[in-house]
Amino acid sequence: MKRILDLLLALAAAVVLAVPVLLVAIAVRLTSPGPALYWSDRVGRHNKIFKMPKFRSMQVGTPAVATHLLADANAHLTPVGSFLRKSSLDELPQLWSILAGDMSFVGPRPALFNQHDLVELRTRFGVHELVPGLTGWAQVNGRDELPIPDKVRLDVEYLQRQSLGFDLRILWMTLVKVIRRDGITH
Repeated sequence: MKRILDLLLALAAAVVLAVPVLLVAIAVRLTSPGPALYWSDRVGRHNKIFKMPKFRSMQVGTPAVATHLLADANAHLTPVGSFLRKSSLDELPQLWSILAGDMSFVGPRPALFNQHDLVELRTRFGVHELVPGLTGWAQVNGRDELPIPDKVRLDVEYLQRQSLGFDLRILWMTLVKVIRRDGITH
């Protein structure tokens, strides 16, 4: 049932957001050299690696690490990068990952391929069995500010509480946070 809802919602969102997606892609291309999309290797369900697209908010050549690990993340941003991140518009291409079945709208955020500590802890507690999400319980409870053990604790809580109602609550909380730009540091 969750997969069917993901497909229907992703298709509807793709239709509604087609023009904004095109405008963002043009803005990225016009303001910095390189492609509009950045495809990062992410850890999916059962720790399988998949390619996840985002609008490129960082300069070409930026190290492939979590943003908070960069010495000066702002120095790597493209001219529109900060706006894309603060508005969460950089996440729109992930609709593709939802349509492809690599992601869901709600689940633990997919770890970067090199976040071994996060992947190991999630695996230990069974979180790796979940399809990763565009948003999740940890996302609406701290996002990048959370230490990894706290993030995994929230992922485990989601694993134990997952339901349509809980997913709808998380989606609503995500919308409110995006509008308020809460928890976004770059």
